[in-house]
Amino acid sequence: MKAAHYITIAVATTLIALLYWGGNTIPPKKKHDHGPAAQGGMAQGPNTMKPASLDSLIAASKKLLPKTAADTVKTIENELAAIGDSSRMAAVFIRLAGVYERGGANALAAFYTGKAGKLDKSAKTLTFAGQLFLGFAESESSPSVRQWEAEQAMALLEQSEALDANNEDTKLALATVYIEMSGEPMKGVGILRGIVAEKPNDVPANMLLGRMSIQSGQFEKAVGRFETVLKQEPGNSEAMYFLAQAYEGAGDKQKAIALLIKCKETVNKPDFSKEIDRKINSLK
Repeated sequence: MKAAHYITIAVATTLIALLYWGGNTIPPKKKHDHGPAAQGGMAQGPNTMKPASLDSLIAASKKLLPKTAADTVKTIENELAAIGDSSRMAAVFIRLAGVYERGGANALAAFYTGKAGKLDKSAKTLTFAGQLFLGFAESESSPSVRQWEAEQAMALLEQSEALDANNEDTKLALATVYIEMSGEPMKGVGILRGIVAEKPNDVPANMLLGRMSIQSGQFEKAVGRFETVLKQEPGNSEAMYFLAQAYEGAGDKQKAIALLIKCKETVNKPDFSKEIDRKINSLK
């Protein structure tokens, strides 16, 4: 998760982060943004997007399955309808999830994995399914499907946390959902602050809080977060990159340039180096 409250940071710089470090970057909010679903950014208020329906997603996925897989799905659905004891359904849901996964319908595979986790009261399974949905939502192009995936992720992770309140992976994933995909980002901030209150040097939590500090324009706080990360992991190129952004926002261009150079040398990829060189030139 990242951080910059309507600040102007070169679009190319944000794209570098997305390209080399993947999701959870929350690009800086621009005046022409049309909302978090379009930009992959932090949710700014209650989400009024109507999520896609499960029935429509199942129908669409079945059309894409090979005939043998579609027939297997139908057989398993009939088996589920005939089961009177819900305690026996979890294993059947796992089988159904496997069919969808092999057919490339990964969101439905996660959905039925989550249903099995609910029946088994397995925090591990619930977190696994929730993390899958979080990843799908971060790269989903359809706003309605993205909303459905985000809602699934939140529900599964909340249930997992209720079963195991000490699992940091669950907390980090849930914080990400709250911050990026809900109208309640401060819930996510509260989770992260709780983690660092117990473990001040926690790398993932400090990374997320640091990137949020950039997005909220709190550059000095961001500097502290990323410096903490680099004390634990001196070779963390993502922390170098965002610390350079924090230094730039705080007005220290020389430190920003030095970090970008170090980051470029650490990543050592031609395309990345070219974009970093352009960024460095813009700071001189």
